[in-house]
Amino acid sequence: MKIHIINGPNLNLIGKREPGIYGSKDFISYFEELQKRYKSIELFYFQSNHEGSLIDYLHEVGFSDCGIILNAGGYTHTSIALADAIKAISSPVVEVHISNVYERESFRHHSYIKENCIKTIVGQGLEGYAQAIDFLASHLEQKT
Repeated sequence: MKIHIINGPNLNLIGKREPGIYGSKDFISYFEELQKRYKSIELFYFQSNHEGSLIDYLHEVGFSDCGIILNAGGYTHTSIALADAIKAISSPVVEVHISNVYERESFRHHSYIKENCIKTIVGQGLEGYAQAIDFLASHLEQKT
């Protein structure tokens, strides 16, 4: 089983950026922990601050039998193109947000990508990614 974790803009700064919101652990360290925790799942990680790169990566992996976890960062609230890319692919996508976007600024309350994802996880810190892995693993096993 393969699961791709995709992080969008500014998420390369996890561990440095606003630790009160995003925590003090960097994502690469957390990703290594996930790889140890989920030894039976091939986990892949991609991060970009560029919308087109995120779309290209979704196109590249999104027609395989993998699952995708996407934290689109600020593009969640602005990108119809990213929503269209998710809608166009066949791999299931789970939307994840480290913070509870519904308790933050009002512009963060709307997600353009949500309707094209099979689940949304918000406000669980980095552990939201583990919850998404668990959900996708169960979902992908049911499909086989």
